[in-house]
Amino acid sequence: MLGAHDPLPARPRRVIVAGVSGVGKTTLAGRISDILDIPHTEIDGLFHGENWTPRESFLGDVRALVAGEAWVTEWQYSLARPLLAERADLLIWLDLPFLRVALPRVIRRTVRRRRRRQELWNGNVEPPLVTFFTDPEHIVRWAWSTRHTYRERVPRADAEHENLVVVRLRSQREVDAWLSSRLALSQLAADSPSTG
Repeated sequence: MLGAHDPLPARPRRVIVAGVSGVGKTTLAGRISDILDIPHTEIDGLFHGENWTPRESFLGDVRALVAGEAWVTEWQYSLARPLLAERADLLIWLDLPFLRVALPRVIRRTVRRRRRRQELWNGNVEPPLVTFFTDPEHIVRWAWSTRHTYRERVPRADAEHENLVVVRLRSQREVDAWLSSRLALSQLAADSPSTG
């Protein structure tokens, strides 16, 4: 498992970003997409159908995604994780502090989306905030209940997939350093001139 300052062995083409809800997976996936000039598919958009119902085409859509030569997405959903890990060549694990970073982020994001009635995937919007108390799968409660799961999942994926390079980033400072360092960028953007 690599850290923020370790060089990558090769330029990745298929990237998955792992971590608890609110940690910044989609933001990082978008930034990697821009750097590598490869498409970012938000996996929530494949999963959530109208009225938050799972789309019947989800697994077929994931199979079509991973069949591509270059992509970046979030490493989510138990049915999709094995397919994604099998084809990915790089997994970024955002293992940021939960209470200090991830939990406040997911709460702020949820409140902001609800207040703005922001459309998410396939016409869905965040449910009323009161559902925090009534829905055991409310995103904030989900983040809390799953906050430790990646400490088992990621090392297992690392052990099971010998061609998968895993980078563990433990703070926002490490995320920023990884994105901007020559060690990362010399591999991520091999065609771009180095700066600084």
